[in-house]
Amino acid sequence: MNQTTYVSNKSDRPQQLNIRHDHEYQAVWAEMSFTGRPSMSMDILNDLAAAQDEISALCRSNAINRSGYCPRFQVLSCATPGVFSLGGDLAFFLETIRKQDRPALMQYATTCIDILYKSVSGYGSDLTTIALVQGEALGGGFEAALSCNVIIAERDATFGFPETLFGMFPGMGAFSLLARRITPAMAKRLIESGNVYTADELYEMGVIDRVVANGDGSRSVYDLIRERRNRITGFHGLERAMAEVNPVSYEELSNIVTIWVDTALKLSDKSLRLMEYLLDAQNKRWEGVDEKPVARLPQIAAQSPGEHTTSSAA
Repeated sequence: MNQTTYVSNKSDRPQQLNIRHDHEYQAVWAEMSFTGRPSMSMDILNDLAAAQDEISALCRSNAINRSGYCPRFQVLSCATPGVFSLGGDLAFFLETIRKQDRPALMQYATTCIDILYKSVSGYGSDLTTIALVQGEALGGGFEAALSCNVIIAERDATFGFPETLFGMFPGMGAFSLLARRITPAMAKRLIESGNVYTADELYEMGVIDRVVANGDGSRSVYDLIRERRNRITGFHGLERAMAEVNPVSYEELSNIVTIWVDTALKLSDKSLRLMEYLLDAQNKRWEGVDEKPVARLPQIAAQSPGEHTTSSAA
């Protein structure tokens, strides 16, 4: 049985996060659907936090009662065509930096790492988090994908951290999360380059777990779930072992956020103009985006494992 719900909000703003519970696969899909510029505004961050609270409560209830449905996989994806997320809300950054509003910047950044840390830690339960990237994942969008246990990307997906181009650095987990997947030196090189990388390039580096054909992303998520769910204890044990070897603590993320806020408040006028230029380019590109994107939540018929394999690696 598939059940679709929507994260509630108390305003009249358009809904930007759809939640679908797939009971057959013990999976919950969290699908972003941006209205306008696809960046991580406080609105969608609050929606993501609320969804995580609901999922956490569901897992806790099942752990206590040992009955009912409990998700074992969470999938983060995006319905807006051609994009996963462009990252941080540049308009919000410009406003708060010019006002030197440290508390507002700190609240934004702390909300980000609260969400990322829950994803990294699997909500403190045996939940496997999966990112399905179909399009651009930049800045905070790339960080959101990195916070998941598994990253599946369609071949045309692209990734990068543009922050260094305007005097900043990605401060909500980028280095901590990348350094768990590749060497710290390589992570630093990737971040400071400001380059945009293809899915295939990042797969070869070890950043991405699977690269699949365009249009096959959703099907590949189900392939992964079918492959893992009968051997789930071993995979969970491996994730815990990796966390022991390369731990990411909330304290570490919080300390880096403080550095990020300090750095942002010291940006020069030239750097702010460069950030504004990037914001204008985003606005021009995404103006006129349909305010109600067509959902891409998958409806995949059950298959036996191995029936449809499109991944570059298991």
